Amino acid sequence: MDENSSKEALQNPIFSIISKSSKQLNLETYVIGGFVRDYLLKKENAKDIDVVTVGNGIALAKQVAKNLSGKPKVQIFKTYGTAMLRYQNLEIEFVGARKESYSEESRNPTVSTGTLEDDQNRRDFTINALALSLNESNFGELLDPFGGVKDLQNQIIRTPLDPNITYSDDPLRMMRAIRFASQLGFEIEEESLKAITRNASRIDIITRERIVVELNKILESPKPSVGFLLLEKTNLLERILPELTALKGVEEVEGQTHKDNFYHTLEVVDNMAQFSNDLWLRWAALLHDIGKAPTKRFDKRIGWTFHSHEFVGSKMVYKLFKRLKMPLNDKMKFVQKMVLLSSRPIVLATDVTDSAIRRLIFDAGDDIDSLMTLCEADITTKNPKKYKNYRKNFEIVREKIQEVEERDHIRNFQPPISGEEIMKTFNLQPCREIGQIKEAIKEAILEGEIPNDYEASYQFMLKKGKELGLTPNFTE
Repeated sequence: MDENSSKEALQNPIFSIISKSSKQLNLETYVIGGFVRDYLLKKENAKDIDVVTVGNGIALAKQVAKNLSGKPKVQIFKTYGTAMLRYQNLEIEFVGARKESYSEESRNPTVSTGTLEDDQNRRDFTINALALSLNESNFGELLDPFGGVKDLQNQIIRTPLDPNITYSDDPLRMMRAIRFASQLGFEIEEESLKAITRNASRIDIITRERIVVELNKILESPKPSVGFLLLEKTNLLERILPELTALKGVEEVEGQTHKDNFYHTLEVVDNMAQFSNDLWLRWAALLHDIGKAPTKRFDKRIGWTFHSHEFVGSKMVYKLFKRLKMPLNDKMKFVQKMVLLSSRPIVLATDVTDSAIRRLIFDAGDDIDSLMTLCEADITTKNPKKYKNYRKNFEIVREKIQEVEERDHIRNFQPPISGEEIMKTFNLQPCREIGQIKEAIKEAILEGEIPNDYEASYQFMLKKGKELGLTPNFTE
C-alpha cells in the first residue's frame, strides 16, 4: 500500500477533522482495524471506524464533536473507556491506546494505558492490527508491524503474538478466527489452528450470547460449511452445538448403511446460502435433521429408520435456543415450524393430492415459500438425473400450491363459522361440542368435502350438530 493509496483511504472529511482535533489536544491518533482491512480488501466502505489515540479517547471524541457542524452527541462508555459518535452514515468509536493482561477465569482484561505498539500487540489478528496515521506529520502512513498486508495478500488468518496466549487470554478470538475464515474464504495459519484445538475447552468461559453473534456471522457467510467444518475440526462445535456433532458418522448393519447426516446438513446450509439471505431460514437448514441422531434405529425388514425425527427435532430447537440464550420468540417458532414440516413437501412430491396440499398450506401459513426453499436446499444428490427429477417434482408441488390457494384460499384461514355462532345456533353454553363442530368444519374444508365459504360451512354445522344430538333454536 503506497502513500497515495493510504491517503485515498482517508478521503472522507471526517479524517481531517479527527486529525485537526487530535492536534488541538496534542495527541497521537490512528484509524485501526476493520476499516483499514476492508479498504485493502477493496470491500465496500466500512460504516464502523475505530480510532485509537495515545491518550484520552473520550476527550478526543468530544473535541471532534465540537469541530463538526451539527455538534453530534457523544455516547460515552465509561466502563470501557470508549466513546462513540455518529457522523452522516458512519459510527466512529474512540479509545485510548492500552495494554491488557488477563486472568485464567475471565476474558475481561485488566487494562492500563499504553502506546500504539501496545495496542497493536493486543489485537486478535495481524489483518486487524493495521493502522493508518491521522497525525499531521505523517497523515496516511500505514503501520503494519506484523505483516498484516502480506497475510491479506496470502489470505491467511494469523495472530500477532503467540496464538496459545492470544486464544487462552480471550477465547472468543477462536470463534472470530473461524468466522473471518468463513466470511473471507481465508485459511487459518497452521500453528494458530492447532492452538485453537488445544484451547477449545476455554470457550466455556464465553457467554452464550457472544458465541451466537459469531455463529450468526458464520451462517451469514457465503459458504457457511467452511466455518462449521473448522468448528468441528477444532473440537469447538461439540462444546457449542453437540446436536450437530451427534449426526456425524455412518453405521453399517447387515451391509446396510445410511448417509452421514452431519456432512449432508452442511451441504444443505451451503445450498440455502445460495438461495436465501434469511438468517433464520439458514438456522432451519442447519437444524433440520438434528432429530435424526436420537431417532436412528435399524429395522431388519426396511433398514435404517429415523421415525418422527422432524417432531423430535422441532422440540430440540427450543432446548437449543434456550441453552444458547437465543430469542425464544417468533424467530424460534419459525425455525421449529420449518424443522417440523421439513419432510412434508418431499412426501407430497410423489403424490400430489389437493387435500394434502390444502393441509400443507394450512399448517405452513405465510411460511410456505420458505418451507419449499428449505426442501429445495435439501436436495444434495450428486446424480444429475435424480437432481433434475427432484427439482421438477418440487416445481409441480409449487404450482399445485398456487393453484389450490387461488381456488380455496386456505392460507391462514379461519373456519367461516365462529364458536359464538355455534353457541347461538344451538343455544349452548361453552362445551366440548362447540370445539368438535369447529374442528369438523375445518377438516371438511381441508379434505375438500365442502368449499371454504360461509353458506357451505353453515349447512355442514347444522348437519354435524344433528349428528351430535343438538337441536337448532329455529325450525328448518
